[in-house]
Parts: sequence; C-alpha cells; structure tokens
Amino acid sequence: MEQTKEIKALFTLIDDPDEEIYSSISEKIVAYGKGIIPNLEHLWETTLSEDVQQRIEGIIQRLHFTDLLNDLVVWKSTAPQDLLSGAFLIAKLEYPDINNTAALQDLEKMRRNIWLELNSFLTPLEQANVLTSILYKYYKLFGNEVDYKNHDDFFVHKVLETKQGNAMSNGIIYQILCEQLDIHAKIINIPKQCILAFYHSDYEEAHYIGNPQDKIHFYIDATNGNAFSHADIDSYFERINIKPKPSHFKAQSAADTLAIMLSELSKCYGRNSKTHKQLEIAQIIELLQAKSE
Repeated sequence: MEQTKEIKALFTLIDDPDEEIYSSISEKIVAYGKGIIPNLEHLWETTLSEDVQQRIEGIIQRLHFTDLLNDLVVWKSTAPQDLLSGAFLIAKLEYPDINNTAALQDLEKMRRNIWLELNSFLTPLEQANVLTSILYKYYKLFGNEVDYKNHDDFFVHKVLETKQGNAMSNGIIYQILCEQLDIHAKIINIPKQCILAFYHSDYEEAHYIGNPQDKIHFYIDATNGNAFSHADIDSYFERINIKPKPSHFKAQSAADTLAIMLSELSKCYGRNSKTHKQLEIAQIIELLQAKSE
C-alpha cells in the first residue's frame, strides 16, 4: 500500500504511551485492511523498540483475524458450505499466509487412488474398506490421541503434509474425500467421538421424517478407519450412560463440524502465552453457530 501522509502520521504515533490514543490509532490503522500489512512489516523491521514491535505485531494479528472473520462470514453464507474451504480458513488462525496448493495436490492424489479402486458394484462396506486401505495403510494417515500441546493435528493442510492428525482432522479429510467421490458418508453427532456414518444412498435428510439411524449401514472411526456396527454404537451409549436420540445420527453441517473442532483446538492455547487465541476462537465459534437470518 502506498505510504500516504496519513499513514506516516499514524505510524509515528504507535509508540504513544497514552493507551487511549494508541487504541484510537490502532483502530484507524486496522480500518485500512490487510493491504497495510507490508507497510507495518517494514516498520517493524526498521524500528529498534521492542515495545513498538509488539504493538505492530498486535495490529498485524488483528488485521489477519478481521480478514479471517470476513472470509468466514462469506463462507457461511454460501450454500452448500464447503467443508474443505472452511477447514482451510480455520488454519489461518495459526497460518495466516497459508498456501493450499500442496494440500490440494495431496488430496487429489488420494482421491484418484481411491477412485481407481472403486466401481459401481461395490457395497458400502467394500467402499469403506477401499478408503481405509488407501488412506490409513497406503498413505499411512495416523490418528493421534488428542494432544493439546500440538495444534498442528487440527489443521488439515498440516495433517496432509505430515500424515499425522487426530480424530477430528482425519474425519474431515475422510468426509471431504467421500464428498468428492459421491460416497454417502458424513460426520455425525456422537458424543465425545468423531464418527462417520455410511448412509443408504436413498437417504435425503431434508425430507426424511424417521430416525436417521434407520438409514445408516454402519459407522467408521475417523482415527483409524475401523468400521463399527449398530451394536457397537449402542454399547458405547450404554457405557457413557446417555440415551441415544435421532439428533445423534444426523449428519453434522460443515459449520457445526468446524465449531466442534475449534472447541477442542481452543484448549491448545490455554497453557501458553497465546491465550488471546482462545478469545478469537470463541468469536469464530459464535459466528459459525449463529442461525442464518
């Protein structure tokens, strides 16, 4: 962005000791949008004051977050919501300059290898076996236990790079590939788990008035691709002492899936100096869960 007289004047006041003046100055800088970030980065490189550098870093962070919120508002208003693009947006929390090219290439390789093994005569269970074989055995996608010391397990582009994820990120990758391959599998609302349901091909959630569980063939554990039966799921509900409801077996929307993942991701930032990230994540969850007008 061109360095105008107003921008120069604002930059000279970043070090003002009066917090009210600094707050007003930072608001005016943020109003310029992300185009001013290169100017701020140049200012950071040429200043000797660590306090000023910290203020500049804070302003840049606000600009990135404001841009992310704007992108998520647009994403949420788009129908149908694309889970992959939503997951890439969430990754901007930690990687604002993310380049998705490598991740998209990895996904395309996975999709193509799975597609080559599929045919119209396979049963849903055989389709799931192909997915498990390619994803978890050939590509060695590994599902770690949720580790709140490692936020990268939650970001899809990092999981595709390292082949190390957790149940949520693996489940998102699994569902994205199913959507690309026209396989009827979706993440559902099983408490404290990330489970995908393989639905009957004739199931249409918007028009079905019965219990969605009646339209499920079986379930997949997103951590490792193992299949679960209805009896396995019933046993799990008995173990956690919760009575299953039809809502547990409905496919999660993309927004709900990302909100659940974010609530877990937030815990990664409670033990270090990035507690401000928890406030940002709370804002995003609120945005994702808000009902559309």
